Amino acid sequence: MLSKLDQLANRLVELDELLMHPDATSNMDSYRKMTREHAELGPLVALYHSYQEAGADIATAQEMLADPDMKDFAQEEIEAAKASMTQLEQQLQTMLLPKDVNDERNIFLEIRAGTGGDESALFAGDLLRMYTRFAERNRWQVEVVSASESDLGGYREVIVRLVGNGAYSKLKFESGGHRVQRVPATETQGRIHTSACTVAVMPEADEVEDVNINPADLRIDTYRASGAGGQHINKTDSAVRITHLPTGIVVECQDDRSQHKNKASALKVLAARIKDVQLRAQQSQEAATRKSLIGSGDRSERIRTYNFPQGRMTDHRINLTLYKLDFIMDGELSDLTNALAAEHQAELLAALGD
Repeated sequence: MLSKLDQLANRLVELDELLMHPDATSNMDSYRKMTREHAELGPLVALYHSYQEAGADIATAQEMLADPDMKDFAQEEIEAAKASMTQLEQQLQTMLLPKDVNDERNIFLEIRAGTGGDESALFAGDLLRMYTRFAERNRWQVEVVSASESDLGGYREVIVRLVGNGAYSKLKFESGGHRVQRVPATETQGRIHTSACTVAVMPEADEVEDVNINPADLRIDTYRASGAGGQHINKTDSAVRITHLPTGIVVECQDDRSQHKNKASALKVLAARIKDVQLRAQQSQEAATRKSLIGSGDRSERIRTYNFPQGRMTDHRINLTLYKLDFIMDGELSDLTNALAAEHQAELLAALGD
C-alpha cells in the first residue's frame, strides 16, 4: 500500500507542475482531466502525509525514551501516534478502494408491477413517488421517459431518468424485487395482501455510441400512442418500439408527441439496458467470487419488504429493519442507502484482505 501511496504523492507533485505551466490551458480537454485527477488525489495524499507525520512523531518520541525525565511523555506520544496511524491506515485503505466508474452517472430507473394485480401497480406508483421525493431531496432532475398506467392510477411499468451528481452511486443497490404487505384500497374484508414490484437501476451511457449497437440489429416499429394526451396523440404514429434482435430487449416510448424525440429516448434506454446486462454479468461473476450479498445484479432476488401494518421496512441483504415506513415512502432513504454503501465497502475491504 505504501509504495502505491508514494507513487500517487509523486503524481500529485507532477500534476502541480503541469497545471502551473504557462501552456497548461492550451488543450482544455487535457487541462480538465488533470484538474479532475488533481482534485481526486489531493485529499488522499494529504491523508498520507498525516500518516507519514505520525510515523515521524513515533521515531522522534522513541529517541526521547532514553531520557528518564522524558520517558513517560515519550511513551504517551508513541501510543497516541500509533493510534492515529491505525485510524489513518483504515481511512487510506478505504480511499484506495477501486472506484465504480459509473458512480457519478445519471440513471434510468425502471419500476414494473409484478404479482398482485392492481395492488402491485398501485405499489409501483408508491415506489415511483418514493424515488422521486428522494431525487428532489438531492436536487436531481426527474424526467418521465415512458409510463404505462393502470386503471386505478398506478403503473404497470414506468421508466424515469434521474439526472444529478452521484445518482447511480446512491441508488445502484435498489435493483431487485420489492415486496409490500398491506391492506389494499380495493380490499373490503380488511385482509393483508402481499404484492411485488421489480426495480432496475441502470447507469446512463455517456452517448448511445458508447454501447456498440449495430443499426442492422434493430427493428424499429412506429404506432399510434394510447392513453392520456387528448385527440392529437392518437392521430399520428408518434410512438416508437425498438427491438434489439441479438438480445431480445424491447423498448417502447410514447410520452412525447414527436416520433423523433421518442426514438431518441428509446435509443438511450436501449443503450442503458444493454450496458446494464454487461454490468450485471460482471457483478454476478464478482459476487460468486466473494459471495457478496449486495450488488449481485440479480433482478429476481427479493431484496426488501415494506410492511405497512407494522410500519417497518426490512432490507433482507443486510438484515436492516427500520420502523419509519412513512418517512421512507416519503423519500427519506439516506439511512438505507448509507447502510448499503457501508456494507458494500466492508465487503470490498474484506476482499482485499483475502
